Amino acid sequence: MTDDAVPDLRASDADRERVAEVLRDAVAEGRLDMEEFEERLEATYKARTYGELAPLTRDLPASGAVPPAPVSFVKGAAGSGGWAERIVDGEGSSSGAIAILSGFERRGRWTMPRRFSCFAFLGGGEIDLREANFAGREVTINCVAILGGLQVVVPPGVEVVVRGIGVMGAFEHPRDDGPPEPGAPRVVIGGFAFWGGVGVERKATRVERQRLKEERRRERLERREYRHELQRGRRAERERRRGEEY
Repeated sequence: MTDDAVPDLRASDADRERVAEVLRDAVAEGRLDMEEFEERLEATYKARTYGELAPLTRDLPASGAVPPAPVSFVKGAAGSGGWAERIVDGEGSSSGAIAILSGFERRGRWTMPRRFSCFAFLGGGEIDLREANFAGREVTINCVAILGGLQVVVPPGVEVVVRGIGVMGAFEHPRDDGPPEPGAPRVVIGGFAFWGGVGVERKATRVERQRLKEERRRERLERREYRHELQRGRRAERERRRGEEY
């Protein structure tokens, strides 16, 4: 890795694998003993940035084995999937919903208006904002639930303010998962619940859940590869020592 690389950039699986290859060559050449090799290999597979990878090969002949990939720090005008793209001008796809002895759903790719009103009587409804666009940076959901239930689902990073009143009913507050993301919309939830409830929860999108699942799978593979590397390294060290004895 070059000294002028940005240390905070996230390293890829390929970067970690190139460092592991340098370490394997070093232990085979006798530049590292097994204890050093195991410590550095473990640090390699745990590393998340170039700054964490750089010291692991800096004193080895192939210390330039991790060149940073070209990275653009300029946000594109479109296609980045950020909050700026999801806050749009204009009207919403739907301004309200009613469920009387029935139910309703607003989910998927739709546009949340600046104000959305919903009513449930002996019924229920779901307002899912995980994949929605927003007509403004602040939107308001007015909920009235009588002997019924309403559920609001928001993605992580969105600021949520709950101002509803419950009489023999309840307005739930979402789990606190840290400060809102920069540029994320603000969702204000108000209204009235009588012998009913309004639930608010945070859920990741299907794409995000799949990404987390894939990340956990990669971590399991990395741990498995790490164990295999240790076994190969120990075998190589035993063979080297036997060769020295002869």
